[in-house]
Amino acid sequence: MGTDAVLLGAAMTLLPEDRTLLDIGTGTGVIALMAAQRCGAGIIGIDIDSPSAEEAAENFSLSPWAGRLRAENAALASFRPPHKFDLIFSNPPYYDNSLLNPDARESAARHTESLSYREIAAFSSEWLEEEGRLSLILPFDCKPMALRTAASFGLFPFRAINIKTTARKPFRRVILEFSRRRAECTESELVLQDGNARTAQYSELTEDFYL
Repeated sequence: MGTDAVLLGAAMTLLPEDRTLLDIGTGTGVIALMAAQRCGAGIIGIDIDSPSAEEAAENFSLSPWAGRLRAENAALASFRPPHKFDLIFSNPPYYDNSLLNPDARESAARHTESLSYREIAAFSSEWLEEEGRLSLILPFDCKPMALRTAASFGLFPFRAINIKTTARKPFRRVILEFSRRRAECTESELVLQDGNARTAQYSELTEDFYL
């Protein structure tokens, strides 16, 4: 499991009343599966890459939560949701300015060429329930741009987790959570490693998901 996926799956806000969730760019379905483990909602995972969607569907079917999980091979631009969502979440492409990978699948998974933050924010502004939320994990240096983009679609941060690999290193990732309400954003820090071991904070966060 990728670290980014595990972090978002373990840390994003899930509420007892959540009934409908959407995973944009589900990949193999890791985050959707973690969400299913954490709550009782129905979850749709979409991915533009057909083999990834097929793998997610297989992983969903083999899970204890198969009846609540569905994978679809669809680009966000062409996806027609059956309903609005209490939570939309994504571990979106992130290598905005790097050279495109010649492998098409790897490139689509890593570059905003195939899925932009603007697309996610625009879709979420239309398809979130009135009290719904959007949760993303992004490179830390994309935080200002993501905040501006979300605000332009009427989505405002209520929670930010700034993540660094070790205490001495700069922040590398951020989990940002948005809603339609303007509220004070709660900021916290998460350090993943202490030497060669996971920190107690990281271990506690992910203990239900690592064997």
